Amino acid sequence: MGYREDVKKIKALADENRLAIMKSLQHGEKCGCILLEELNITQPTLSHHMKLLCDSELVIGRKEGKWMHYSISSEGVKAFRQMIADYVTCDCEKVGKEL
Repeated sequence: MGYREDVKKIKALADENRLAIMKSLQHGEKCGCILLEELNITQPTLSHHMKLLCDSELVIGRKEGKWMHYSISSEGVKAFRQMIADYVTCDCEKVGKEL
């Protein structure tokens, strides 16, 4: 994966509403209508945020009737954590362990 894709994933979390959505979804799947109430935002705004989160593969959505239901993707979160670890690991961490 390249830098461009990594930046896209990182930017997906760089917003207060999207962070609130991720926090809300930690307790399981939620209907878009519930997220609308919790966040007090408009439906188009929610759709925009959910598209970014789904495109980043951190969230998955499934349609049921006229509503979308969203949940955190365990595989997406695992890949995100690994991606971040690749950027924040340094040789300086080894120095203390070698002593």
